[in-house]
Amino acid sequence: MRKLQYFLMAIATLCFAIPAMAAGDSAAIDLAPIGAGLGIALAAGLCGLGQGKATGSAVEALARNPGARAGIQLLLVLGLAFIESLTLFTLVIIFAKIK
Repeated sequence: MRKLQYFLMAIATLCFAIPAMAAGDSAAIDLAPIGAGLGIALAAGLCGLGQGKATGSAVEALARNPGARAGIQLLLVLGLAFIESLTLFTLVIIFAKIK
């Protein structure tokens, strides 16, 4: 696992170094689109993990107490909507920031 981490760090460093070397002295480097892509990827990935954990917990709760299905389902849908809204807010902020 440690080797993979070092490999990905080296690739990330090279991805940022190549445009800097190619630009020379006169051109400014615009890294905002790269940051926006990383931001939306991070938001979407972590929201996906949160949705998976919420769904897993709801299924476990239904297995333990099938009689509480209506309440669990209502709270699950509400929680998933809040989690998904975080990704959509990130997308809106990125579109507002990148011109």
